[in-house]
Amino acid sequence: MGRVRELVTGARRIVVKVGSSSLTTASGGIDDQRLDTLVDVLGGLAGAGREVVLVSSGAIAAGLAPLQLRRRPRDLATQQAAAAVGQGLLIGRYTAGFARHGLTVAQVLLTVDDVTRRAHYRNAYRTLRKLLDLGALPIVNENDTVATEEIRFGDNDRLAALVAALVDADLLVLLSDVDALYTGSPSDPASVRIPLVRSDADLAGVTIGAAGKAGVGTGGMVTKVEAARIATGFGIPVVLTAAPLASAALAGDEVGTLFEAAATRPAARLYWLAHATAPRGRLHLDEGAVAAVVARRKSLLAAGITAVDGSFAAGDPVDLVDAGSGTPVARGLVNYDAVEIPALLGRSTPELAAALGPGYEREVVHRDDLVLL
Repeated sequence: MGRVRELVTGARRIVVKVGSSSLTTASGGIDDQRLDTLVDVLGGLAGAGREVVLVSSGAIAAGLAPLQLRRRPRDLATQQAAAAVGQGLLIGRYTAGFARHGLTVAQVLLTVDDVTRRAHYRNAYRTLRKLLDLGALPIVNENDTVATEEIRFGDNDRLAALVAALVDADLLVLLSDVDALYTGSPSDPASVRIPLVRSDADLAGVTIGAAGKAGVGTGGMVTKVEAARIATGFGIPVVLTAAPLASAALAGDEVGTLFEAAATRPAARLYWLAHATAPRGRLHLDEGAVAAVVARRKSLLAAGITAVDGSFAAGDPVDLVDAGSGTPVARGLVNYDAVEIPALLGRSTPELAAALGPGYEREVVHRDDLVLL
């Protein structure tokens, strides 16, 4: 386990994720002592010349007490209202806390669209890169006040893994109220801490449990392990531990669980497309189109599509499905609305241009906006 210290102490750009339960009181308000302790750890890192990006939950939780809500609401509208109140409170506390270390913080609110569409992705990357260049500390959260899918199905563990890929981080640290990954429930005396995960084979027989069970948060160990898979698949090592152990973990002490990284890194935006999006529809491909997309990495043309399912607009993510087996083989950003595609099926690009005009002389899904599944 000596490599833990080397991986951590050698990391220059670090993404740290902290969960709601590690920042708030049981009633939902912000716990000043917990927040300040974390700020002091991260402020020390930044002061030592490390680049730090903080992915922080807690906006919805922080908004509960001011709105006199006793527990996290189940309905979307009230969640969004709590986030609208809590996000300002949360960033205000971070601003004051990091100011003690002479650091300026920047609030960055993201949705899936911000990092899957090409133009939006470039903007998100440039903004985060410039903030780090200017010595600011970005604090990232999902834009819960306007997002829908993100609140109901997303979690900040996954967001943190994808932000780590976006900024090309050297290390991801996931902080929660559990000090490590265990072979079973941490409360079970028979459970044993897992210090190192090299691959999924090391998780064989491990009982992770269900997500969404803890207090004011939405995550659980399931989401943290999945986030670790996403980050390590991008070539970023992950340390999973409890928030009170953040200082020890970031100093390289052998605490928590280390997930080793894969040897190579794929394209970051396509990694977002594969792991952060939900398909809005399906395009069914004939055998030739499947071979072109999968084996030859070509763009998808209308001539190879046999059917279309779903309701989507140009720019939305769709799954490309092998019409023979029904298996999704790729995901991409489509260039046409769903209602346009039936008239294009099976027709060549020159034929479409002649019949419908030059605006239809383009790919249905361009290879630059396509990732194999």
